[in-house]
Amino acid sequence: MAAALRVRAAPSPASSLIKASSGSGSASAAAKVGSWTPRQSSSSSSSRAVRGTSIVRASLFSPKPAAAKDARPTKVQELYVYEINERDRESPAYLRLSAKQTENALGDLVPFTNKVYNGSLDKRLGITAGICVLIQHVPDRNGDRYEAIYSFYFGDYGHISVQGPYLTYEESYLAVTGGSGVFEGAYGQVKLNQIVFPFKIFYTFYLKGIPDLPRELLCTPVPPSPTVEATPAAKAAEPHAAVANYTD
Repeated sequence: MAAALRVRAAPSPASSLIKASSGSGSASAAAKVGSWTPRQSSSSSSSRAVRGTSIVRASLFSPKPAAAKDARPTKVQELYVYEINERDRESPAYLRLSAKQTENALGDLVPFTNKVYNGSLDKRLGITAGICVLIQHVPDRNGDRYEAIYSFYFGDYGHISVQGPYLTYEESYLAVTGGSGVFEGAYGQVKLNQIVFPFKIFYTFYLKGIPDLPRELLCTPVPPSPTVEATPAAKAAEPHAAVANYTD
């Protein structure tokens, strides 16, 4: 009965391999088989799986790629422009919206449009068009401070938009906020030289972000003074004294 219940233990795969190897007289082979581990096999298998492929490693601490630099031109180009109110456009219109109806006060609006000539006053460029909001009346300077939003139109060349302080009693600088045509992507600033408010203003644009300006827009400016006037040909917008399709 005891003999019947005695169970012969089955040999392990590893011992069978060792025994077979011993039988063939290869002790070194048995040692190699006995030293086999799943870790080594897994490593070998992984090596075969990635052979011939590139490994992509990502980490939260990997350096970020450098940001692309602004490709816009940074060269500063000067453009000289005269804005002249020739009293033929019903401009400006003064809208008293404040509670003080007897004097200029916060909230008054001034829509306007005037003619624009190049700095040498011998070529009609177009017009200005925009609006000013009165921010502060300055009695001791006999003037006002406005916040202005307006554009300069140059016919087929496009337009420039500006925004900022419009002072009636001294020079001021406005930001160039953009443009179209040859002025697309323009930025920078423009100096406003108030000659005779609101009839004569001289502007010096300092433009960046655009290719070289067309030669037709460049000139040697006439020095600002209360007596400056556009040439008769420019006033009449004769073909040789006006840009193509000048804005009117």
